[in-house]
Amino acid sequence: MNIGRPRNFDTDQALKAAVQVFWSKGYEATSLQDLIEAMQISKSSFYQTFESKHQLFQNCIHHYQDRFIGDITESLQNAKSGRAFIEDIFNCMQDKAGPASDRRGCLILNCASEFAQRDPVIARLISTSIQQMTDVFLSAVKRAQKEGDILSHKKPMPLARYLLSSLNGLTTTIKAGARPKEVREVTQVVLSALD
Repeated sequence: MNIGRPRNFDTDQALKAAVQVFWSKGYEATSLQDLIEAMQISKSSFYQTFESKHQLFQNCIHHYQDRFIGDITESLQNAKSGRAFIEDIFNCMQDKAGPASDRRGCLILNCASEFAQRDPVIARLISTSIQQMTDVFLSAVKRAQKEGDILSHKKPMPLARYLLSSLNGLTTTIKAGARPKEVREVTQVVLSALD
């Protein structure tokens, strides 16, 4: 536990600011100066509170993961059907391909691409996040099967993994500049797997 002067900044707000920097630039391209400026804290406060860039990054992944998984879980709970939830997730991807849209993708999936398995600590965090995302799709598929919107003979887990993999692929192509029409066409092919 660090002992010293009390913090004169909002830790949660500083963490949110750091998430935005890492999300926009990636881990490697983000400098300590980038973080300090965005978080509006001093270097000494940074080290006293977050210890290191690596530790801060772990905190950011946890923060993003908790919010993102919470949001999509709530969306599934509020969706009119399991299939509608899946279709909404993919149809929303078309909006992300617009010229004025945010093409940063998903922080977790970006990290999976940037780090692969070269950092065991980050790899474990990413693996946990991806499993949680898969579990949400799995719940949606099982719900859709109970509701009669996906055939019951289809194996739920491979279908959930396919949906997440497809979402990851679409995110990457959108970051590379795919147009809405292209995303729409790919989305139609992906969703045909539910039939």
